[in-house]
Amino acid sequence: MDAPYPLAFSVGLTGGIGCGKTTVADMFAALGAAVIDTDQIAHALTAPHGAAMPALLAEFGQDFATPEGALDRARMRALVFSDDTARARLEAILHPRIRDATAAAAAIASGDYVIFVVPLLIESGSWRARVTRVLAIDCPEEIQVARVMARSGLAESQVRAIMAAQVTREQRRAAADDIILNDDGLDALRPQVEALHAMYLSQTKLMQDKLN
Repeated sequence: MDAPYPLAFSVGLTGGIGCGKTTVADMFAALGAAVIDTDQIAHALTAPHGAAMPALLAEFGQDFATPEGALDRARMRALVFSDDTARARLEAILHPRIRDATAAAAAIASGDYVIFVVPLLIESGSWRARVTRVLAIDCPEEIQVARVMARSGLAESQVRAIMAAQVTREQRRAAADDIILNDDGLDALRPQVEALHAMYLSQTKLMQDKLN
């Protein structure tokens, strides 16, 4: 299934690490959008007894499991950042399963429209064709670094290594249909979300009218 939510208006929400994707997605959800977060799906797939774990351990070995049976994320992160072929092997296992799970979730979604939260939407290549619009959450790189260091305890060099594996801020902005700037707190964020929500509702109605 190429379109996880066929014949309906949908938004692909993306942004670099630390840009505030979850905060923005939660705001849209409070306004009535159905939010499907691919990171949450990936966590479920790689949790103890997760559906992807047998294939992952067959590919990478039992050393990549925690004592509880989940994916050892720190070990996998270190591997994929030092070995592009390992990243490709990991994605070959996870991406089809994530795609199937998002399609299943979208099929039963009951919100005004669907927002797919996809951190690597621009990098993946395939997602752009599967959503109606792309929304990028944007902020200066120094703010990204500070936020991630504060919440995760990672060193600055580790955060910048993660950012280097993503598209640049400029590339993400250029690929987006819509942009929310998240550099000045919730009071500045909320009006931007509300304005886009109103526009998305209007486009949803237009699309539904065409189908009826």
